Amino acid sequence: MRASWIRSITASPLILLSFVMTLTGPAAAADLEKDELTFGFIKLTDCAPLIIAKEKGFFEDEDLYVKLEAQANWKTLMDRVIDGELDGSHMLAPAPLGHTAGLLTKSNIVVPYVMSVNGAGISVSTEVWEKMKPQVPTQEDGLPAHPISAAAMKPVVDEFKNQGKSFKMAMTYPVGTHNYALRYWLAAGGINPGYYTATDTNGMTEAEVQLSVTPPPQMPAVLQAGTVNGICVGDPWHKQVVEKGVGVPVTSSLFTQSGINDKVFGVTKEWADANPNTLRAVTKALIRAGKWLDADVKNRDEAAKILSKPEYVGANYEVIQQTLTGTFEYEKGDKRPEQDWFVFNRNFASYPYYSDGIWWLTQVRRWGQIENQTDEWYVDLVKKVYLPDVWRAAADELIKEGKMTADEIPQTDGFRAPSSEFIDKIEFDGHQPNEYLQKFSIGRK
Repeated sequence: MRASWIRSITASPLILLSFVMTLTGPAAAADLEKDELTFGFIKLTDCAPLIIAKEKGFFEDEDLYVKLEAQANWKTLMDRVIDGELDGSHMLAPAPLGHTAGLLTKSNIVVPYVMSVNGAGISVSTEVWEKMKPQVPTQEDGLPAHPISAAAMKPVVDEFKNQGKSFKMAMTYPVGTHNYALRYWLAAGGINPGYYTATDTNGMTEAEVQLSVTPPPQMPAVLQAGTVNGICVGDPWHKQVVEKGVGVPVTSSLFTQSGINDKVFGVTKEWADANPNTLRAVTKALIRAGKWLDADVKNRDEAAKILSKPEYVGANYEVIQQTLTGTFEYEKGDKRPEQDWFVFNRNFASYPYYSDGIWWLTQVRRWGQIENQTDEWYVDLVKKVYLPDVWRAAADELIKEGKMTADEIPQTDGFRAPSSEFIDKIEFDGHQPNEYLQKFSIGRK
């Protein structure tokens, strides 16, 4: 039976060629430990690489059949990855580090791919903005000069305190991008966002501003309702705040911590160990998606149309399109070019740099969620989580297939060069996290 089947396919050169290509393709199904996968995401514009990898057929090119499921909030998302209900997911960059360190549900999460750099915006209510404006420097045209320091908000915070009112702001996760980006901005402007202690898991000890958790899609609503006075979240929710006239974006991680990863793709270590070929194939598809997103503004425009579908981000195309194609609107009518608001691939953005993970861990320490640690502890923890070797193996395969070039691979030991591209201009060197922590006037050492 088998012999006759082989004779039948060899009888036709075209059939034989098709058969050989199937067996020798970039990720033949026989090489994959698992080819039917379910990944999670939150309805934010920076989930784009996952969506594009599916919609443009990059997963299918690797013989992967992927289902994408929107999650209600970051906690549910992480719980489902840890429990094995999801194979992997879009994640806040600090979350895999926090889970691996045991700050949250203990689970070793690994990261082979960075989904985006920058993108965490901060908006305040229209009431707060009107009170801030007298302290905000202006350009020659009379518009606010960016970046805007939280120092402009300090008199407003003091006014609330003198009136016996709490000044409240929302972020999305206690060990997450938006918590630390918001705290960094506040502290750089002389406002203490509070510390976590053994008896204060809400991080409000000595706080001048009360921070609480709100799922991203609910941010415009809580700002509109007056539940909070400001928010830190990804887009398209700032654009919706502007559209509704309930608040004004004042800054973003493009200014607070420019160039640091914002979202990552993560799986459990157990899953990665059981499915190494599948993980490499997934990483290949995601690298291609990020590259496609950054290749041309026309691609970004197409991506906005795809992301606007209700099963994905579900916001209006126009809302997503502006920021994704490099324009950001602060106050209504104040539109500015912000080409780096979202970066998916340029400047080696998708590579999992150890130094980015170490930067996030310095912020975890700064606000008291971990005790003082040695420099070696920071490096060792990040090396348990970040998998640049998997990224490199995926990239090498893409180069062989002609889908990537050698100059798209960073020449690095896993650390970026020291940088001071932060709103407070304090230089960060990933090799010396404790020295960096000593430089802050507000924060644990």
